Amino acid sequence: MSDKLPPGWTWATMSDVAEVQLGRQRSPQHHTGDQMRPYLRSANVTWSGIDLGDVKEMNFDDADFEKYRLRAGDLLLNEASGSPNEVGKPAIWGGEIDGCCFQNTLLRLQTHELERGYVYWYCHLSARSGRFGDAGRGVNIRHLGKQGLARFPIPIAPGAEQKRIVDAVEEHFSRLDAAEAALEAARRKLDATSRSTLLEICRGPWPRARLSEVIKSLKNGVFVSRPSKQPPGSPIFRISAVRPLCLRVDDVRYADPTPERADAYEVQTGDILLTRYSGNPSYVGAAAVVPREGAGILHPDKLIRVVVNRDRVLPEWIAAYLTAGEGRREIERRLKTTAGQVGISGSQLRTVQIAVPPLSHQQKVIAKIGVIQEAHERMRQQLDGVATQTQALRRSILAAGFAGRLVSQDPDDEPASVLLDRIAASRPAKPARRRART
Repeated sequence: MSDKLPPGWTWATMSDVAEVQLGRQRSPQHHTGDQMRPYLRSANVTWSGIDLGDVKEMNFDDADFEKYRLRAGDLLLNEASGSPNEVGKPAIWGGEIDGCCFQNTLLRLQTHELERGYVYWYCHLSARSGRFGDAGRGVNIRHLGKQGLARFPIPIAPGAEQKRIVDAVEEHFSRLDAAEAALEAARRKLDATSRSTLLEICRGPWPRARLSEVIKSLKNGVFVSRPSKQPPGSPIFRISAVRPLCLRVDDVRYADPTPERADAYEVQTGDILLTRYSGNPSYVGAAAVVPREGAGILHPDKLIRVVVNRDRVLPEWIAAYLTAGEGRREIERRLKTTAGQVGISGSQLRTVQIAVPPLSHQQKVIAKIGVIQEAHERMRQQLDGVATQTQALRRSILAAGFAGRLVSQDPDDEPASVLLDRIAASRPAKPARRRART
């Protein structure tokens, strides 16, 4: 963002225009008590707003409650993240839970006289663009911190112009929201069409067999603690690499040092990988065949590797059969939930009933599936391309707004410098810092 601002604008820091507060640390001494109160943490702050699906409690005495109590209109920001574009992710608290507080994984901004939406959208831009992340400290996890946020620069437009900017941004974004909703509807229709087609071509009066009867081996992967995002190290698939009938071979992390007996966990072309557990039940049991370019990559303990007996079944047939219809229902009947995670064990997977048509029929079905997948992938790439364009357009709109290019300036607007002077005069003077004794 350019340092040059339009007439009537001025630069300030967040602490010039808002009270900055880091949330309360969650320590064992606060786990119980006679003043248990709800609190928000980073998991509750999403790009779509505040998520109240899982609100925890801890003990706040009266003094801490007054310090950390949320008030309607407070702006909450993610204090840290392993992704630079997630640091400072903002949401506005609407007062949905009475007496709710916040944890130290969040920062709070309480603004003075500024248009609240103006500060929110500027924080949104600063997070999405990675500027909050760049202002943070740390290597693998970037921490913005109270001081980092307090020192962070913000361009201040005249008060009346702030309102015009917010109105213009939200009008543009409402149109983009409608476009993205249409894209999501198109994706759902595409997925439904693919599933129904898959169900139809996999249906037939074929003999059944347990999965254990048509495979050579089934085993979990290797546990690796905190694999890194970049080399060096041995590539290892992430759990998100496996989606129904699709293995994303570039979705990897790196294990350094390489695990013992790593060769036993290297997948080979034609192996099947299945998701062992996930917070999303629809992903558990998702199956994909390893393509040639995926050979040699390690599979983690979150995935199950299956090697089939090709004299009886083809791996592509197994993956397709488990994706829709009776095969998928066989998976779903065996799912178990533990600590919020849905999973399926290898022993349960071995009992799944599989239709076993002649190999010639399996080959015909696989050929049809290949045609469907190619068409599906072309359409998905087109939809993803449009989605990428809408995200870039959102960033461009915000960048234009905070550079003074989105709405016209009015010379009759009160200058931002006068607004800042009024804010400064309304705030209590900070106590002078004591000099250290010499």
